[in-house]
Amino acid sequence: MESQFGISNLWAQGDWVTRGVAVLLLLMSLASWIVILLKAWDVLRLRRHARAAQDFWRSEDFGAGLARLGDDPDNPFRQLAQAAQEASAHHAQASLQDQLDRSEWITRSLRNHLDDCSARLQSGLAILASVGSTAPFVGLFGTVWGIYHALLSIGTTGQSTIDKVAGPVGEALIMTALGLAVAIPAVLGYNALVRGNKAVLHQLRRFAHDLHSYFVAGSRTATATGAEAAGKVLPLKKGA
Repeated sequence: MESQFGISNLWAQGDWVTRGVAVLLLLMSLASWIVILLKAWDVLRLRRHARAAQDFWRSEDFGAGLARLGDDPDNPFRQLAQAAQEASAHHAQASLQDQLDRSEWITRSLRNHLDDCSARLQSGLAILASVGSTAPFVGLFGTVWGIYHALLSIGTTGQSTIDKVAGPVGEALIMTALGLAVAIPAVLGYNALVRGNKAVLHQLRRFAHDLHSYFVAGSRTATATGAEAAGKVLPLKKGA
């Protein structure tokens, strides 16, 4: 026998406000899960690029280092390397060399690309933050509206026994549960993605710092790992 209570009965007995709140919560849930899945895939992809970037400094020359980074046009590590190379080449022109400091010129170019990478990483997170902060209140609004109509029905019929009250009030409280079910994954996904983005940005900043030292001082900074200290990492050669 079909239950008289639950989401299906709530939809059947609810008015246009109740159904609108339910549809809104469904859309918010879909939007948050789409963002979570897409951004999680991006974080995993960028972590693979970060591991490949560790091999960049084991290359014999800059061209070989770019080849190690792959040919993905959306690879921010490759974009940083190309930006630093282009900035260095532009500064070699006489008109620029006489006016701008080489270190400042390369730093500005790398910082601009880091800002662009950070903006791309942060895109979509505002949706998760909005859903996580508003979904409980949207569900609470549906609950209050449902209880209001339940009380009106009780007042009209004059029946206030527990079997008459439990159904309408319980169905109204389902809206609160739905709001929490939408908000909790959004909040957890937001926190996880923020931590993942911070780790990727840390790798990007360190890679940009090494690129700056390479093009300005001619060698990577003294942040060598144990493998580099053991002589297993080949220094890049300029102009190769």
